[in-house]
Amino acid sequence: MALFVVLMGAMGLVVGATQDDPGSGAFRFDYGAQTVTGIVQNAPYPTLYVTQGNDRIKAGHTLMLAGAAKRGAQRRTAPHEGQSAVVTGIVLERGSIDMLQVRSVKAGDQDPAPVPSQDLGVWRLTGEICDGKCLAGAMRPGRGLAHKACANLCLLGGVPPVFVSSQPVEGTEFLMIGDSGGGAVSPLMLDYVGVYISVEGQVVRRGDLLLFLVDDTTIKVL
Repeated sequence: MALFVVLMGAMGLVVGATQDDPGSGAFRFDYGAQTVTGIVQNAPYPTLYVTQGNDRIKAGHTLMLAGAAKRGAQRRTAPHEGQSAVVTGIVLERGSIDMLQVRSVKAGDQDPAPVPSQDLGVWRLTGEICDGKCLAGAMRPGRGLAHKACANLCLLGGVPPVFVSSQPVEGTEFLMIGDSGGGAVSPLMLDYVGVYISVEGQVVRRGDLLLFLVDDTTIKVL
């Protein structure tokens, strides 16, 4: 057991060394509650394509959404799938990745519109699976067993998982993950959270957010 802990700690250092420091992250309570209008999509995990923004969150941006603590936002967003919604919450922000911790979701008065989407082809990427909430607001990837356990609890609660790539993809290291069919990832993927892996999948741009729809049969632990 002691050897396992040492090896996992060493692997965390290896993962951290392969990635640029994404910077400090935090709940941006100093921004105050933010309210924006956009189109809700729940697969693979809740997102909001912003159609009417504000001074901090611009139209055209795609926000990942989460609930309070280690919970997803699905209960609030599910009734609004594909529809315009007014969403209020607190921003979590680290470098180029952000998320909204949702306080309320109400039906919007705008007509639903298609969210811009672009298929960028199949990629094999190396990096680490993290939970998007800790990554955006509280925790740097690649910090061992405590990080893995915390991330798994978030992902089990429905928080969007994020792949942190060792090399930029279309200008970003952060891609929200889904399964190869476009749905939520299998619980089997939890075994690979916080582990340096390579995996193949389809990359899709949704607004300005990249999705990585992974084929879990192609995972290799590095």
